[in-house]
Amino acid sequence: MNDAQVEEIKRHFGVVAEALRSDIRQIAEGHSDIRRELREVRDEFRDEFKEMRALMRLSFS
Repeated sequence: MNDAQVEEIKRHFGVVAEALRSDIRQIAEGHSDIRRELREVRDEFRDEFKEMRALMRLSFS
């Protein structure tokens, strides 16, 4: 293997590594969005349960 082939292999792996970094970044952003959405849904459910409990207490008092 000569120097030119070694440099070509290095360049190729550099390109592949950059593509992987980009893919990983996209996955991390998607994960962050999913966590935010789940947190919002959880908060909505919590608020609705609190409201339902309050209504039940009122109706039984």
